[in-house]
Amino acid sequence: MVIRRAYGSGDPVTLVVPGLGATAGEARIPASGLPGTRIVLTLPGHADAPDPPADYWTYPTLAKVIGQIDAPQAVGVSLGAAALSALVSAEPDRFDRIVLMFPAALSRPRTNAHLVEAMAAAVDSGDRARLRDLLGVLPGAGSYLEDRADALMRLGPALHAVATQVPVPAPETLRQVRAQVLIIAAKDDPLHPLCVAQEAAEAFPNSRLEVLPSAYPLVTHRKEIRALLTGFLGDQHQ
Repeated sequence: MVIRRAYGSGDPVTLVVPGLGATAGEARIPASGLPGTRIVLTLPGHADAPDPPADYWTYPTLAKVIGQIDAPQAVGVSLGAAALSALVSAEPDRFDRIVLMFPAALSRPRTNAHLVEAMAAAVDSGDRARLRDLLGVLPGAGSYLEDRADALMRLGPALHAVATQVPVPAPETLRQVRAQVLIIAAKDDPLHPLCVAQEAAEAFPNSRLEVLPSAYPLVTHRKEIRALLTGFLGDQHQ
């Protein structure tokens, strides 16, 4: 069900796990500029990947899928960040370097579960306009929010599932992770509260937190994100 696309060649190998509803172009953003091989996943129900069974969307399931891919470093965005956290809570030595971009939940259910459930309800009723409104307003973003709304219209079961799930029920397990961890957060993102990124920074012993002053950094701060990622994942290999 998961499609793997490889870009580049050689070492290092970096796994990129996108967020829920990421478009094909958005999923590739974290891989841009990195040296070596970038393996970008297309999750079920996204782009050209087939829809999964309704019960697919659990963090243990996603962690199992990710754990089958051999890569020493990984980037997870939103849902991908939660899935990576779930994986290393069980396999603390799995990666050398990890980037968690815009985590939405860690050891507790989402604080914004009501917003995610409202999005799921809009999908269930086929109300694309309502879903688009819930995603917010971003002047000058072009088709970004329209494309996100289109992608999420396939993902009602996933939205219902992630609204209240807990990626790492026992956060003390993350103290065993020896990997270097970069956490990138957004200051004003309603779907990815800064407090979750701060919790992750405290949970991982070798972590660094970077906060971008935007609600939609993947649109407004791509240059800064690329610099953070290449500096953390690329420079030490050059």
